[in-house]
Amino acid sequence: MSTPKHRMFGGVFMKSNKILISVVFIAVFALFLYQVISLGSILIQNHSAMQEEGVETLSPDEVGIVIRNGLPNSNQLVLSCNVDWGEEVIPDMLKILKDNNVKITFFVSGRWAKNNPELLKEMYQEGHEIQSHGYNHKLCTQNSVETTKDEILKTEAVILDILGVKTNVFAPPSGDYDQTTVDLCKDLGYKMALWSADTIDWREGSTADVIKGRILKKQLNGAIVLMHPKAETVKALPDLIKEIKGRNLEIVPLYRLSY
Repeated sequence: MSTPKHRMFGGVFMKSNKILISVVFIAVFALFLYQVISLGSILIQNHSAMQEEGVETLSPDEVGIVIRNGLPNSNQLVLSCNVDWGEEVIPDMLKILKDNNVKITFFVSGRWAKNNPELLKEMYQEGHEIQSHGYNHKLCTQNSVETTKDEILKTEAVILDILGVKTNVFAPPSGDYDQTTVDLCKDLGYKMALWSADTIDWREGSTADVIKGRILKKQLNGAIVLMHPKAETVKALPDLIKEIKGRNLEIVPLYRLSY
């Protein structure tokens, strides 16, 4: 049988437990709130930095799928090479990249991969990332979503057959896409890669010096630099790499980019 003294101590003990539980709850909630505020602050700072640097941001529907650039304070840069032709200069490009210990991302068309399997293997064996540029270089907005899906999956199958590697990033030809393309990539488990600095090396008059000028005037911290296997691009590449590294930027393949 409990006595008044026992009941008094029991009440104090229960009250102490309630106070302790309340203190723990408040502490956990405060920690959670601090983490949320800190994360929000980081996101706001990154967004503000992107705006200050003139970096194009994504629409809400593109977030998590489309990659235009990395974080502007990442101290990283991606060299992205779209390949649907140019096999005659790729060996020289590979040598320059190897000599400078640089790894890049090649987006290859399925038809090119099918016609150049040994060169594709060499690119991959040199440590470069291989991703999809569609099969026949068809513009996404000028074709049905079924056609674009077929372009992606056919390329995926060809590269998988040659390298044993499954692609998961699609670079739409000419950067041409719309919301249906974004939705398709999401459904297929793909990211979509674009760029923030363009060599425009396919344009007439694009000499090595012109190409270097176009790129080196850009904000390059977090940049994705688009190029193609062109002779003048290959000539420009050693100086571009030297200048980029001189800005204390690490050249990385796309899969390593912080964004």
